[in-house]
Amino acid sequence: MVAKMKWHVISDSVRGASHIRNGLPNQDAVIRHPDPDSGLPIIMAVSDGHGSRKSFRSDRGSKFAVETALETIKEFVRCQPGDNFTGVKRIAEEQIPKEIVKRWKQRVRADIRGCKDLECVDNPFIAYGATLLTVLVTESFIICFQLGDGDILTVWENDEVERPVPKDDRLFANETTSLCTKEAWRDFRFRFQMIADSPPKLILLATDGYANSFRDDESFMRVGSDIWHIIESEGPDFIRKNLGNWLNEATQAGSGDDITVGLICRQNTDNLREYKHFRIPLWIACPV
Repeated sequence: MVAKMKWHVISDSVRGASHIRNGLPNQDAVIRHPDPDSGLPIIMAVSDGHGSRKSFRSDRGSKFAVETALETIKEFVRCQPGDNFTGVKRIAEEQIPKEIVKRWKQRVRADIRGCKDLECVDNPFIAYGATLLTVLVTESFIICFQLGDGDILTVWENDEVERPVPKDDRLFANETTSLCTKEAWRDFRFRFQMIADSPPKLILLATDGYANSFRDDESFMRVGSDIWHIIESEGPDFIRKNLGNWLNEATQAGSGDDITVGLICRQNTDNLREYKHFRIPLWIACPV
């Protein structure tokens, strides 16, 4: 079954409507592997820079976050202990967050050398503060990591949509855990899922600007299955061509924040489903 599936990785990131008005840069970042589509394993990382006055270099912090996540997980994939999935899970859960945080802080330290405004600050990492969402998909398992706000959704065969990573009750209003804290690796949330011959149809990663553009969480959760139905009907290239426009409309009508979305989807290579009167749900692009 898995051998008959073609996997696609799609992503886009748009500058928030409020950031455009205030002359601020896009403080999100996204990276994916492979690019273009070339099968498993797939790695996707999405980061959201805090963008506060204290985090005035968070656009660089988010870029460092996705780059270090990709680098670390690629090395993990090359060195994972074969079919010993218990060992794979243990190493991933215990070591990858520590390694990502260590490498991110190394990148930040290198970036602030010679910057007198930051060299004397007790915690210069705050200037680069960012969240991180990361997913690894292999033929046998999926691993999800989440630090801070944002969303990971999975869509399964029965169109069930779930959040694979448990919620963090400490996240409310504008409060979030972050790579810039002293022991950030302790705040990573983790999920390891064996998938065998039944992988999900779609995995969606999104910075919080997307969910905050919807009326409620129930409306946001529907976006996963609806995007999948569009892929079934129109194919992944249709999503590639239109995703950026949808996200621009979402930030303008909704949160005003930067929005970044990454999609990992599989497609049966035999046929695309046909919907003679299929229409894209308006709320995907204009949710409020």
